[in-house]
Amino acid sequence: MHPRDVLSSAFAAAVNAARPESVLPRFLPEPPAGRTVVVGAGKAAARMALAVDAAWPADLTGVVITPYGHAGERLPQRIRVLEAAHPVPDAAGEEATREVLEAVSNLTPNDLVLCLLSGGGSALLTAPRGVTLARKAELTRALLACGASIHEINAVRKHLSRVKGGGLANAAKPARVVSLIVSDVVGDDLSTIASGPTAPDPTSFTEAFMVLMRHDVAVPDVRRFLSDGAAGRHAETPKPGDELFGRVENHLVVTNRLALDAASVHLTRLGFTSRIVSDRIEGPARSAARAHAALARDLVSGRALLSGGETTTIVREGAGRGGRNLEFLLALAVELGEDHGLYALAADSDGIDGTSFAAGGFLTPDTLRRARDLGLDARAFLGASDAHGFFEALGDLVVTGPTGTNVNDIRLVVRA
Repeated sequence: MHPRDVLSSAFAAAVNAARPESVLPRFLPEPPAGRTVVVGAGKAAARMALAVDAAWPADLTGVVITPYGHAGERLPQRIRVLEAAHPVPDAAGEEATREVLEAVSNLTPNDLVLCLLSGGGSALLTAPRGVTLARKAELTRALLACGASIHEINAVRKHLSRVKGGGLANAAKPARVVSLIVSDVVGDDLSTIASGPTAPDPTSFTEAFMVLMRHDVAVPDVRRFLSDGAAGRHAETPKPGDELFGRVENHLVVTNRLALDAASVHLTRLGFTSRIVSDRIEGPARSAARAHAALARDLVSGRALLSGGETTTIVREGAGRGGRNLEFLLALAVELGEDHGLYALAADSDGIDGTSFAAGGFLTPDTLRRARDLGLDARAFLGASDAHGFFEALGDLVVTGPTGTNVNDIRLVVRA
C-alpha cells in the first residue's frame, strides 16, 4: 500500500471510531417516569440525535443545533435539527438557542433532559448576556485571530452567556440532566467542551477580563461588562459544589485518545510499529511542527508517530486560507527540508481545518521539490498564513467534508 493510502486509511479509522453513533447507545440512561427532552449543540449533534432517536425505547421530543452543512442527509424523526453559524455566532444560532431553552423550561423532577454536546457547541449555543449578538460575534473573531486558546476563549464566552458555564443545567431545573459528550478539548475538561452548559464553571469574571487584557482585545461593551462582573456587579456562573449539579450527570462518550488508539491499531494491522506521542498537544502549530520534526527524523522504516490535541495559529494581516493542521504541515515541511523520506498527514477530525474547505493535507518526501518546480516558496506561504493555497497547488489537500464528529486534530507521520 502506498504511504499516502496508509495515512488516509489510518485517518479514516480514527474518524470512524470517533463517530458517536457507534458508542452512544450504551451510555443512554433508563427512560424516566415523566417526559424525555433531547437538546444539544455541536458538530456531532445531528449524528448524536440520530443515534438517540433510533435507540430510545420511549417517547421523546427535542431540538439540537449543528453548523451549516453538518445536518447530513438522514435526520432523526423525533428530534429537530437546526443549523447555525460556526465559529462566529449568528442570528440563526440565537433563535435556535431560544428553542433549546424553551424546550427545557417548565419541566418537573420526573422529567429527563438528554443533552448531546460536542465541539462547536460554544458558538452554536448563543444566548448573549450583557452584550449584543453583534458584539459577541466581533469578540469571537478577535479572539480567534489573536491566537487565544480554547480554554481562554471559553472562559470569556461563559461569562457573556445565559446558557454556557452551567446555564443550561440551571434552565432545566428541577429535571434530571444527563449529558453525553464528544470531546474536542485537550484534557477532556467538561467545563470547557461546548463551554460547559451542564458543568460547573471554575473560571471567574476576573479571569475572563484578564484574557482580553492579555491578548489586547478591545471590543466596546465587552470589557465594561466583564470588568463590572469582576467587581461583583453581575452574578457569577454556577461553581463546583453548587447543589444545582446534584441532579446532573456528564458522560464522555468519545475522545481524541479513542480516535488515536483506533488509528494505531489500524497501522499495526498494516505492519507498522506505532507510537502515540500525546493526545494533549497544544500551543502554536509551528512549535508543534518543530517538536514533531525532531522526533520524526529518528523514525526508521516501518515506524509511525501519532499525536492529537489542538494547536493554535495567529492569523497575519492579509492572510490567505488555512487552518492549524495545514499550517502545522507547512511548518513541518520547512523544518524537515528536502529528502527526508517521511510521509505525514495532519487533519481536523471534523473535516474542516480553519478557513479551509479541506480537513487537512499530506506531506511527502518531495513536497518542497515539487513546490520549487511550481515556483512556490514554502516560507512565503507560511508567512502569509496561506497553507491552504500551498497544499492546494500541490494537490495535497485531504478533503472529506463534514464527518459528523469532532475530537480535534489527528497527526500521523510514517517512514515507509
